[in-house]
Amino acid sequence: MVFTTKHHDGFCMFDSSYTDYKITNTPYGKDVVRQLAEAAKGRDMPLGFYYSPPDMHHTAFRDTTKLAKENWNGEPARPEWPLYLEYMQLQLTELLTKYGPVALIWFDGLHHQEKYDGRRFVELIQTLEPATLVNDRIGVTGDYQTPEQFIPNAIPTKGVRFAATDTSVQQELKTVIPSPEDFQLWETCMTINQTWAYNANDREYKSAEFLIRSLVEVASRGGNFLLNVGPQPDGLIQPEFQQRLRAMGDWLAINGESIYGTTYGPVQNMKSVRTTAKRGRLFLHIFDWPSLPLEISGLDSKVMSAHLLAGGQSLKFRQTERRLQIDLPQQAPDPNVTVIAVRTL
Repeated sequence: MVFTTKHHDGFCMFDSSYTDYKITNTPYGKDVVRQLAEAAKGRDMPLGFYYSPPDMHHTAFRDTTKLAKENWNGEPARPEWPLYLEYMQLQLTELLTKYGPVALIWFDGLHHQEKYDGRRFVELIQTLEPATLVNDRIGVTGDYQTPEQFIPNAIPTKGVRFAATDTSVQQELKTVIPSPEDFQLWETCMTINQTWAYNANDREYKSAEFLIRSLVEVASRGGNFLLNVGPQPDGLIQPEFQQRLRAMGDWLAINGESIYGTTYGPVQNMKSVRTTAKRGRLFLHIFDWPSLPLEISGLDSKVMSAHLLAGGQSLKFRQTERRLQIDLPQQAPDPNVTVIAVRTL
């Protein structure tokens, strides 16, 4: 889980000693981050913190006598700017020392991220919590890339940055299976509707099928799927989100071993099949159920067995040089994505 400790408005959801603009100064009065950290620790759930370098409220970030539309990107040329960077350092130190362990820090630096002196903060994080990962939105490379609202159609490799509109590079890399040394850690962040925060007027919900298949798409290229949930003003999760999250949970309850602990599969660029892999096992995720036996080309490993994760039915198969055929039931067991587990040598 990644929780928003401070967004661009500067309001802190934790009891920071360096600002009065915080949750503990409201009638609610409780430190939400502390409660969440304790709950996550009790469930053995890794917890990361989103922290916004932009801060519309802080007078050293921008001249707050002006409308935010005039200087919302911050004003690093003002003499107060070093005071703002010191404020960031003090708050990150609080988050990393009072609420740990922290799995990751998720910066969201918006434009001209180099103004934050990102190396300074990466070094701070590495010193305070060496195991904490850092994303790529503070002007330095970071540990992992964060494509937003889109999924790269190729496995990311080090030294290559993907943008939603950069389809030519992705197309060129579409069939490339990188070595572990060349693979670039990454995650797609995505909303359930079109809005990051709660928006009662946004009814453009992505379907449960779309979200499950997006999770599979991401996992098949070695990524992580960070799915956004914007709670209602009363803290509850709206019913439309609950329905989709529960559908994803139901699917994972049966097929989770094909996602958790896996990386990108050895076969890419198939029209209706996505692959993930872990030691000695290959998982075939079938989007569109074929009328003929399923055929996989380009597989080097020797197959020992195959079965459906939904129900556990064993499947007959035939393997020749770099080609695998698997006999399937007439109908797909799962309308969203059916998974076949293949044991290999």
